[in-house]
Amino acid sequence: MSARPDRRTSWALAYLSVTSAVTGAWAQFAPRGFYDRFPGLGTWVAGDGPYNEHLIRDVGGLNLSLALLALLALTAPGLISARVVGLAALVYGVPHLTYHLLHLHTLPTLLDRVGSLVGLTGAVVVPLLLLPDPAGTGHRGQRRA
Repeated sequence: MSARPDRRTSWALAYLSVTSAVTGAWAQFAPRGFYDRFPGLGTWVAGDGPYNEHLIRDVGGLNLSLALLALLALTAPGLISARVVGLAALVYGVPHLTYHLLHLHTLPTLLDRVGSLVGLTGAVVVPLLLLPDPAGTGHRGQRRA
């Protein structure tokens, strides 16, 4: 049985679990509200084109899947590697950040632009914390039996 992840890995996995679960549940179960009000203080989605329930629910499902992976890596480290979660989050997060860097004009205010980029940069930086694995275990500081 694998040992629990170290503090940094646990924090990163918990962060990805919570942020992905909140975003995913909102988009999946209240797609119109997500479109109209995400992240809650602005309208970061609505400025980028007409409402598309299918697309919003797909984003919700994707985020819920990532939340589940991160939660499994946190609570059952022998089942899912933290490194796998980090890589999966980067596959989603890097193109997402890149898109928004190239489309800042869709956000109405400077505060919205900065807030969006801070959140999206976090969605790339936090998964990077999960990649180092000098022992080849999937979690820093653990050794294979």
